[in-house]
Amino acid sequence: MGGDREIVYGRRPVAEARRGRRAVRRVWTRDELDDRELTRLAGSPDHQGIVAEVDPYPYADPASPLQGDDALVVALDGVQDPRNLGAICRSAEAAGAAGVVIPTRRSAAITAAACKAAAGAVEHLPVARVANLERWLAGAKDAGAWVYGADAAAPGRYTEADLTGKVVLVVGGERSGLRRLVAERCDLLVSIPIGGRVGSLNVGAAAAVLLFEAVRQRGGKA
Repeated sequence: MGGDREIVYGRRPVAEARRGRRAVRRVWTRDELDDRELTRLAGSPDHQGIVAEVDPYPYADPASPLQGDDALVVALDGVQDPRNLGAICRSAEAAGAAGVVIPTRRSAAITAAACKAAAGAVEHLPVARVANLERWLAGAKDAGAWVYGADAAAPGRYTEADLTGKVVLVVGGERSGLRRLVAERCDLLVSIPIGGRVGSLNVGAAAAVLLFEAVRQRGGKA
């Protein structure tokens, strides 16, 4: 495999890669290789009998998700598990979001594991990387967006926020949530009420709750 190529594995991720924005250079299946070799190529046993070599992931321009007057964008502050990133991208694409923004450092990237968790949604959803998330959020506000951060300790509930129009939803990392400087860039921090004993939601689940509340407020479409 060439150094400028990447791997995608699993039936749905490979199928969506074939329909997406990057070229699929080669595909291996159980007709050619046994499961041990497919696992070696994929770096995971979750390949479902198919592995593909593809061009590098085409990250979007950081300004592009904000172009629409009613753009719905998700920004991730330090989400480091690629499976969580993939799950969030899958929810964002299903909700009709304009894109997802991730930092270039201390953050998961679009890897084979993220593609698998996203069920191929990343092949159609714009995902942008930014060097400084706080600066990007400031620019989003200058572009007319309202920025809402998810914070379990916030007094205001997510259902009380106006999620119509141009909106950025910010969710924090798996361990510590939003960083202080990122939280300070938000126009409003909102919480999701929890009734069980666990006390919090997985970041992927929290992002999905916020996204589909925005969809509900927008009359069923982002």
